[in-house]
Amino acid sequence: MNGPQGATGVGLTGAVWQRVRGGNSLLPILAALLVIWVVLGAVNPAFLAPENLVNLTLQSAPVGVIALGVVLVLLVGQIDLSVGSVSGLAAAVVAVGSVNLGWPVALAILAALACGVVVGLGYGALSTRLGLPSFVFTLAGLLFLAGVQLRVLGPMGSINLPFESWFVRSVQQGFLSPAAAWALVALVVAGTVTVQVVARARRRRADLPCASVPQIVVRTLVLAAVLSAIVAYLGSARGIGYTVVLFAALVVVTDVLLRRTRWGRSVRAVGGDRRAAVLAGVPVQRTVVLCFVACSTLAALGGVLAAGRLGAANQGTGGADTYLVAIAAAVIGGTSLFGGRGSAWSAVLGVLVIQSIANGLTLMNVDQAARYMVTGAVLLLAIIIDMLMRRRREGLT
Repeated sequence: MNGPQGATGVGLTGAVWQRVRGGNSLLPILAALLVIWVVLGAVNPAFLAPENLVNLTLQSAPVGVIALGVVLVLLVGQIDLSVGSVSGLAAAVVAVGSVNLGWPVALAILAALACGVVVGLGYGALSTRLGLPSFVFTLAGLLFLAGVQLRVLGPMGSINLPFESWFVRSVQQGFLSPAAAWALVALVVAGTVTVQVVARARRRRADLPCASVPQIVVRTLVLAAVLSAIVAYLGSARGIGYTVVLFAALVVVTDVLLRRTRWGRSVRAVGGDRRAAVLAGVPVQRTVVLCFVACSTLAALGGVLAAGRLGAANQGTGGADTYLVAIAAAVIGGTSLFGGRGSAWSAVLGVLVIQSIANGLTLMNVDQAARYMVTGAVLLLAIIIDMLMRRRREGLT
Protein backbone atom coordinates (compact mmCIF):
# COMPACT_ATOMS: atom_id res chain seq x y z
CA MET A 1 0.00 0.00 0.00
CA ASN A 2 2.97 2.29 0.40
CA GLY A 3 3.73 2.11 -3.26
CA PRO A 4 6.72 0.76 -5.11
CA GLN A 5 10.02 0.77 -3.33
CA GLY A 6 13.42 0.21 -4.66
CA ALA A 7 14.98 -3.17 -4.22
CA THR A 8 17.88 -3.42 -1.85
CA GLY A 9 20.78 -5.72 -1.45
CA VAL A 10 18.95 -7.77 1.16
CA GLY A 11 16.17 -8.76 -1.23
CA LEU A 12 12.44 -8.20 -1.07
CA THR A 13 11.86 -10.25 2.09
CA GLY A 14 14.71 -8.58 3.92
CA ALA A 15 13.53 -5.12 2.83
CA VAL A 16 10.01 -5.84 4.08
CA TRP A 17 11.40 -7.07 7.42
CA GLN A 18 13.51 -3.94 7.78
CA ARG A 19 10.44 -1.78 7.15
CA VAL A 20 8.47 -3.72 9.78
CA ARG A 21 11.28 -3.34 12.35
CA GLY A 22 11.53 0.35 11.58
CA GLY A 23 7.80 0.87 12.02
CA ASN A 24 7.37 1.91 8.38
CA SER A 25 5.16 -0.97 7.29
CA LEU A 26 1.43 -1.52 7.53
CA LEU A 27 1.84 -5.30 7.54
CA PRO A 28 1.53 -5.72 11.36
CA ILE A 29 -1.77 -3.84 11.56
CA LEU A 30 -3.00 -5.60 8.41
CA ALA A 31 -2.16 -8.94 10.01
CA ALA A 32 -3.94 -7.87 13.21
CA LEU A 33 -7.02 -6.92 11.19
CA LEU A 34 -7.08 -10.31 9.50
CA VAL A 35 -6.77 -12.06 12.88
CA ILE A 36 -9.68 -9.99 14.25
CA TRP A 37 -11.82 -10.89 11.23
CA VAL A 38 -10.96 -14.59 11.50
CA VAL A 39 -11.74 -14.70 15.23
CA LEU A 40 -14.99 -12.73 14.92
CA GLY A 41 -16.00 -14.79 11.88
CA ALA A 42 -15.32 -18.03 13.75
CA VAL A 43 -17.37 -16.89 16.76
CA ASN A 44 -20.22 -15.53 14.66
CA PRO A 45 -20.27 -16.43 10.92
CA ALA A 46 -22.70 -13.57 10.29
CA PHE A 47 -19.80 -11.15 10.74
CA LEU A 48 -18.18 -12.20 7.44
CA ALA A 49 -21.46 -12.25 5.53
CA PRO A 50 -21.34 -9.92 2.49
CA GLU A 51 -24.25 -7.80 3.72
CA ASN A 52 -22.59 -7.23 7.09
CA LEU A 53 -19.27 -6.29 5.47
CA VAL A 54 -21.11 -3.80 3.24
CA ASN A 55 -22.58 -2.26 6.38
CA LEU A 56 -19.13 -2.25 7.96
CA THR A 57 -17.65 -0.28 5.05
CA LEU A 58 -20.53 2.22 5.14
CA GLN A 59 -20.11 2.69 8.90
CA SER A 60 -16.36 3.16 8.52
CA ALA A 61 -16.38 5.79 5.77
CA PRO A 62 -17.48 8.93 7.72
CA VAL A 63 -15.20 8.23 10.70
CA GLY A 64 -12.41 7.20 8.34
CA VAL A 65 -12.56 10.57 6.58
CA ILE A 66 -12.20 12.30 9.96
CA ALA A 67 -9.34 9.97 10.95
CA LEU A 68 -7.56 10.81 7.69
CA GLY A 69 -7.39 14.45 8.79
CA VAL A 70 -6.18 13.42 12.24
CA VAL A 71 -3.33 11.51 10.58
CA LEU A 72 -2.14 14.75 8.95
CA VAL A 73 -1.98 16.77 12.17
CA LEU A 74 -0.33 13.90 14.01
CA LEU A 75 2.32 13.71 11.29
CA VAL A 76 3.42 17.29 12.09
CA GLY A 77 3.47 16.51 15.81
CA GLN A 78 0.15 18.22 16.64
CA ILE A 79 -3.27 16.96 17.67
CA ASP A 80 -6.85 18.09 17.10
CA LEU A 81 -9.28 17.11 19.85
CA SER A 82 -12.16 19.06 18.30
CA VAL A 83 -12.71 17.02 15.13
CA GLY A 84 -15.92 15.59 16.59
CA SER A 85 -17.34 19.03 17.32
CA VAL A 86 -16.32 20.26 13.86
CA SER A 87 -18.13 17.33 12.26
CA GLY A 88 -21.19 17.95 14.41
CA LEU A 89 -21.22 21.65 13.49
CA ALA A 90 -20.91 20.79 9.79
CA ALA A 91 -23.84 18.38 10.04
CA ALA A 92 -25.90 21.06 11.76
CA VAL A 93 -25.06 23.62 9.07
CA VAL A 94 -26.13 21.22 6.31
CA ALA A 95 -29.41 20.40 8.04
CA VAL A 96 -30.31 23.98 8.99
CA GLY A 97 -29.19 25.40 5.67
CA SER A 98 -31.01 22.91 3.46
CA VAL A 99 -34.15 22.40 5.58
CA ASN A 100 -34.81 25.54 7.63
CA LEU A 101 -33.27 28.14 5.32
CA GLY A 102 -34.16 26.47 2.02
CA TRP A 103 -30.65 26.58 0.55
CA PRO A 104 -29.74 24.17 -2.24
CA VAL A 105 -28.12 21.09 -0.68
CA ALA A 106 -24.85 21.69 -2.55
CA LEU A 107 -24.65 25.23 -1.13
CA ALA A 108 -25.32 23.93 2.39
CA ILE A 109 -22.53 21.36 2.00
CA LEU A 110 -20.11 24.03 0.77
CA ALA A 111 -21.02 26.21 3.75
CA ALA A 112 -20.31 23.28 6.08
CA LEU A 113 -16.93 22.66 4.48
CA ALA A 114 -16.16 26.38 4.70
CA CYS A 115 -16.73 26.18 8.44
CA GLY A 116 -14.05 23.51 8.57
CA VAL A 117 -11.62 25.67 6.60
CA VAL A 118 -12.19 28.65 8.91
CA VAL A 119 -11.68 26.53 12.02
CA GLY A 120 -8.46 25.08 10.58
CA LEU A 121 -7.10 28.53 9.73
CA GLY A 122 -7.85 29.68 13.27
CA TYR A 123 -6.07 26.68 14.77
CA GLY A 124 -3.12 27.21 12.45
CA ALA A 125 -2.83 30.84 13.53
CA LEU A 126 -3.01 29.94 17.23
CA SER A 127 -0.29 27.34 16.76
CA THR A 128 2.13 29.23 14.52
CA ARG A 129 1.55 32.87 15.57
CA LEU A 130 0.98 32.47 19.31
CA GLY A 131 2.78 29.17 19.84
CA LEU A 132 -0.07 27.68 21.87
CA PRO A 133 -0.07 23.91 22.45
CA SER A 134 -2.55 22.24 20.12
CA PHE A 135 -3.84 20.07 22.96
CA VAL A 136 -5.03 23.21 24.77
CA PHE A 137 -6.62 25.26 22.01
CA THR A 138 -8.29 22.30 20.29
CA LEU A 139 -9.74 21.24 23.67
CA ALA A 140 -11.16 24.74 24.00
CA GLY A 141 -12.35 24.46 20.40
CA LEU A 142 -14.11 21.20 21.23
CA LEU A 143 -16.24 22.93 23.86
CA PHE A 144 -16.76 26.17 21.90
CA LEU A 145 -17.82 24.45 18.67
CA ALA A 146 -20.11 22.08 20.56
CA GLY A 147 -21.87 25.16 21.88
CA VAL A 148 -22.06 26.67 18.39
CA GLN A 149 -23.55 23.40 17.12
CA LEU A 150 -26.31 23.54 19.72
CA ARG A 151 -27.00 27.19 18.90
CA VAL A 152 -27.21 26.45 15.17
CA LEU A 153 -29.61 23.53 15.73
CA GLY A 154 -31.85 25.77 17.78
CA PRO A 155 -34.38 24.79 20.47
CA MET A 156 -35.59 21.72 18.60
CA GLY A 157 -32.13 20.14 18.80
CA SER A 158 -32.77 17.80 15.89
CA ILE A 159 -33.49 18.30 12.20
CA ASN A 160 -34.43 15.54 9.79
CA LEU A 161 -33.13 15.71 6.25
CA PRO A 162 -35.67 14.90 3.51
CA PHE A 163 -35.18 11.32 2.38
CA GLU A 164 -36.02 12.19 -1.22
CA SER A 165 -33.09 14.62 -1.56
CA TRP A 166 -30.26 13.50 -3.82
CA PHE A 167 -27.80 13.91 -0.96
CA VAL A 168 -29.48 11.48 1.45
CA ARG A 169 -30.29 8.98 -1.30
CA SER A 170 -26.69 9.06 -2.55
CA VAL A 171 -25.20 8.47 0.89
CA GLN A 172 -27.69 5.84 2.05
CA GLN A 173 -28.48 4.00 -1.16
CA GLY A 174 -25.80 5.02 -3.65
CA PHE A 175 -23.75 2.03 -4.82
CA LEU A 176 -21.49 1.45 -7.80
CA SER A 177 -22.98 -0.69 -10.53
CA PRO A 178 -21.08 -3.96 -11.16
CA ALA A 179 -19.71 -2.60 -14.46
CA ALA A 180 -18.50 0.60 -12.78
CA ALA A 181 -16.90 -1.36 -9.93
CA TRP A 182 -14.95 -3.63 -12.29
CA ALA A 183 -13.97 -0.67 -14.46
CA LEU A 184 -12.63 1.04 -11.35
CA VAL A 185 -10.59 -2.04 -10.48
CA ALA A 186 -9.10 -2.09 -13.99
CA LEU A 187 -8.33 1.62 -13.76
CA VAL A 188 -6.59 1.26 -10.39
CA VAL A 189 -4.50 -1.71 -11.54
CA ALA A 190 -3.51 0.02 -14.79
CA GLY A 191 -2.59 3.19 -12.90
CA THR A 192 -0.51 1.25 -10.39
CA VAL A 193 1.38 -0.57 -13.14
CA THR A 194 2.07 2.72 -14.92
CA VAL A 195 3.39 4.36 -11.77
CA GLN A 196 5.69 1.41 -11.01
CA VAL A 197 7.05 1.24 -14.56
CA VAL A 198 7.71 4.98 -14.71
CA ALA A 199 9.37 4.93 -11.29
CA ARG A 200 11.56 1.99 -12.33
CA ALA A 201 12.64 3.78 -15.51
CA ARG A 202 13.54 6.95 -13.61
CA ARG A 203 15.57 5.10 -11.00
CA ARG A 204 17.41 3.13 -13.67
CA ARG A 205 18.31 6.33 -15.50
CA ALA A 206 19.63 7.74 -12.20
CA ASP A 207 21.58 4.49 -11.62
CA LEU A 208 19.63 3.82 -8.40
CA PRO A 209 18.36 0.47 -7.09
CA CYS A 210 14.93 -0.27 -8.51
CA ALA A 211 12.23 -2.91 -8.42
CA SER A 212 12.72 -5.81 -10.77
CA VAL A 213 10.16 -6.75 -13.41
CA PRO A 214 9.09 -9.92 -11.49
CA GLN A 215 8.54 -7.81 -8.38
CA ILE A 216 6.32 -5.42 -10.32
CA VAL A 217 4.38 -8.33 -11.81
CA VAL A 218 3.87 -9.98 -8.40
CA ARG A 219 2.72 -6.73 -6.78
CA THR A 220 0.31 -6.07 -9.62
CA LEU A 221 -1.17 -9.56 -9.51
CA VAL A 222 -1.61 -9.38 -5.74
CA LEU A 223 -3.31 -5.99 -6.00
CA ALA A 224 -5.58 -7.18 -8.80
CA ALA A 225 -6.50 -10.33 -6.87
CA VAL A 226 -7.30 -8.42 -3.67
CA LEU A 227 -9.40 -5.78 -5.41
CA SER A 228 -11.23 -8.39 -7.49
CA ALA A 229 -12.02 -10.43 -4.37
CA ILE A 230 -13.40 -7.34 -2.60
CA VAL A 231 -15.56 -6.30 -5.56
CA ALA A 232 -16.85 -9.83 -6.18
CA TYR A 233 -17.63 -10.54 -2.51
CA LEU A 234 -19.27 -7.20 -1.68
CA GLY A 235 -21.01 -7.31 -5.05
CA SER A 236 -22.86 -10.42 -3.95
CA ALA A 237 -24.72 -8.09 -1.57
CA ARG A 238 -25.31 -4.40 -2.30
CA GLY A 239 -21.79 -3.64 -3.52
CA ILE A 240 -19.52 -0.67 -2.86
CA GLY A 241 -21.16 2.53 -1.65
CA TYR A 242 -20.44 5.97 -3.04
CA THR A 243 -19.20 7.15 0.36
CA VAL A 244 -16.71 4.28 0.47
CA VAL A 245 -15.44 5.23 -2.99
CA LEU A 246 -15.10 8.85 -1.85
CA PHE A 247 -13.17 7.80 1.26
CA ALA A 248 -10.84 5.57 -0.79
CA ALA A 249 -10.24 8.37 -3.30
CA LEU A 250 -9.35 10.80 -0.51
CA VAL A 251 -6.92 8.28 0.96
CA VAL A 252 -5.22 7.72 -2.41
CA VAL A 253 -4.92 11.45 -3.08
CA THR A 254 -3.54 12.09 0.42
CA ASP A 255 -1.09 9.20 0.05
CA VAL A 256 0.20 10.59 -3.24
CA LEU A 257 0.52 14.08 -1.75
CA LEU A 258 2.46 12.76 1.23
CA ARG A 259 4.83 10.56 -0.78
CA ARG A 260 5.25 12.38 -4.08
CA THR A 261 5.12 16.12 -3.38
CA ARG A 262 7.30 18.70 -1.68
CA TRP A 263 4.47 19.46 0.73
CA GLY A 264 4.37 15.81 1.80
CA ARG A 265 8.10 15.79 2.43
CA SER A 266 7.70 18.99 4.45
CA VAL A 267 5.00 17.35 6.59
CA ARG A 268 7.29 14.46 7.50
CA ALA A 269 10.26 16.76 8.03
CA VAL A 270 8.33 19.00 10.44
CA GLY A 271 7.01 16.03 12.38
CA GLY A 272 10.36 14.22 12.42
CA ASP A 273 12.54 17.09 13.66
CA ARG A 274 11.04 20.58 13.68
CA ARG A 275 14.31 22.35 14.41
CA ALA A 276 16.13 20.54 11.61
CA ALA A 277 13.24 21.37 9.28
CA VAL A 278 13.59 25.08 10.10
CA LEU A 279 17.35 24.97 9.47
CA ALA A 280 16.75 23.15 6.17
CA GLY A 281 14.46 25.92 4.95
CA VAL A 282 11.22 23.97 5.18
CA PRO A 283 8.18 26.31 5.43
CA VAL A 284 7.21 25.01 8.85
CA GLN A 285 4.45 27.46 9.68
CA ARG A 286 2.73 27.11 6.31
CA THR A 287 2.92 23.32 6.54
CA VAL A 288 1.38 23.27 10.02
CA VAL A 289 -1.42 25.64 8.99
CA LEU A 290 -2.27 23.54 5.93
CA CYS A 291 -2.40 20.37 8.03
CA PHE A 292 -4.83 21.98 10.49
CA VAL A 293 -6.96 23.25 7.59
CA ALA A 294 -6.99 19.82 5.95
CA CYS A 295 -7.86 18.14 9.26
CA SER A 296 -10.80 20.45 10.04
CA THR A 297 -12.10 20.33 6.47
CA LEU A 298 -12.02 16.54 6.44
CA ALA A 299 -13.74 16.52 9.84
CA ALA A 300 -16.47 18.72 8.36
CA LEU A 301 -16.80 16.38 5.39
CA GLY A 302 -17.06 13.42 7.75
CA GLY A 303 -19.86 15.21 9.59
CA VAL A 304 -21.67 15.88 6.32
CA LEU A 305 -21.46 12.20 5.38
CA ALA A 306 -22.64 11.15 8.84
CA ALA A 307 -25.65 13.46 8.54
CA GLY A 308 -26.48 12.01 5.14
CA ARG A 309 -26.18 8.45 6.40
CA LEU A 310 -28.44 9.11 9.40
CA GLY A 311 -30.74 11.39 7.44
CA ALA A 312 -30.62 13.87 10.30
CA ALA A 313 -28.48 16.15 12.43
CA ASN A 314 -28.98 16.40 16.16
CA GLN A 315 -27.23 17.26 19.39
CA GLY A 316 -25.50 13.87 19.44
CA THR A 317 -23.93 14.20 15.99
CA GLY A 318 -20.15 14.38 16.38
CA GLY A 319 -20.48 13.50 20.06
CA ALA A 320 -17.93 12.15 22.50
CA ASP A 321 -17.24 8.93 20.62
CA THR A 322 -16.41 10.59 17.33
CA TYR A 323 -13.13 12.31 18.13
CA LEU A 324 -12.00 9.45 20.37
CA VAL A 325 -12.61 6.88 17.63
CA ALA A 326 -10.98 9.08 14.96
CA ILE A 327 -7.82 9.67 16.98
CA ALA A 328 -7.71 6.05 18.12
CA ALA A 329 -8.07 4.87 14.51
CA ALA A 330 -5.14 6.99 13.38
CA VAL A 331 -2.91 5.70 16.19
CA ILE A 332 -4.00 2.07 15.90
CA GLY A 333 -3.37 2.32 12.15
CA GLY A 334 0.29 3.11 12.82
CA THR A 335 0.49 6.90 12.97
CA SER A 336 2.86 8.06 15.67
CA LEU A 337 1.65 10.42 18.41
CA PHE A 338 5.13 11.94 18.33
CA GLY A 339 4.97 13.00 14.69
CA GLY A 340 6.87 12.08 11.53
CA ARG A 341 5.61 8.50 11.10
CA GLY A 342 2.41 7.24 9.54
CA SER A 343 0.56 7.16 6.25
CA ALA A 344 -2.84 7.88 4.79
CA TRP A 345 -3.56 4.14 4.82
CA SER A 346 -3.31 4.23 8.61
CA ALA A 347 -6.77 5.80 8.65
CA VAL A 348 -8.20 2.93 6.60
CA LEU A 349 -6.76 0.08 8.64
CA GLY A 350 -7.26 1.81 11.98
CA VAL A 351 -10.91 2.58 11.43
CA LEU A 352 -11.53 -0.93 10.08
CA VAL A 353 -10.01 -2.42 13.23
CA ILE A 354 -12.16 -0.30 15.54
CA GLN A 355 -15.37 -0.66 13.55
CA SER A 356 -14.80 -4.41 13.11
CA ILE A 357 -14.46 -4.86 16.86
CA ALA A 358 -17.58 -2.76 17.49
CA ASN A 359 -19.54 -4.53 14.76
CA GLY A 360 -18.46 -8.02 15.80
CA LEU A 361 -19.18 -7.46 19.49
CA THR A 362 -22.57 -6.00 18.62
CA LEU A 363 -23.42 -9.14 16.66
CA MET A 364 -22.50 -11.14 19.78
CA ASN A 365 -24.80 -8.93 21.88
CA VAL A 366 -21.89 -7.68 23.97
CA ASP A 367 -22.74 -4.46 25.79
CA GLN A 368 -21.24 -1.01 25.21
CA ALA A 369 -19.01 -1.25 28.29
CA ALA A 370 -17.18 -4.28 26.92
CA ARG A 371 -16.77 -2.62 23.52
CA TYR A 372 -15.14 0.41 25.17
CA MET A 373 -12.80 -1.82 27.18
CA VAL A 374 -11.71 -3.89 24.17
CA THR A 375 -11.15 -0.81 22.00
CA GLY A 376 -9.23 0.86 24.83
CA ALA A 377 -7.01 -2.20 25.23
CA VAL A 378 -6.23 -2.23 21.49
CA LEU A 379 -5.43 1.49 21.59
CA LEU A 380 -3.14 1.03 24.60
CA LEU A 381 -1.30 -1.76 22.77
CA ALA A 382 -0.84 0.49 19.72
CA ILE A 383 0.56 3.31 21.88
CA ILE A 384 2.99 0.95 23.63
CA ILE A 385 4.23 -0.30 20.25
CA ASP A 386 4.56 3.30 19.05
CA MET A 387 6.63 4.18 22.13
CA LEU A 388 8.90 1.15 21.73
CA MET A 389 9.51 1.95 18.07
CA ARG A 390 10.32 5.56 18.91
CA ARG A 391 12.85 4.44 21.49
CA ARG A 392 14.36 2.04 18.97
CA ARG A 393 14.78 4.83 16.41
CA GLU A 394 16.36 7.10 19.00
CA GLY A 395 18.70 4.33 20.17
CA LEU A 396 17.38 4.41 23.73
CA THR A 397 17.13 0.63 23.91
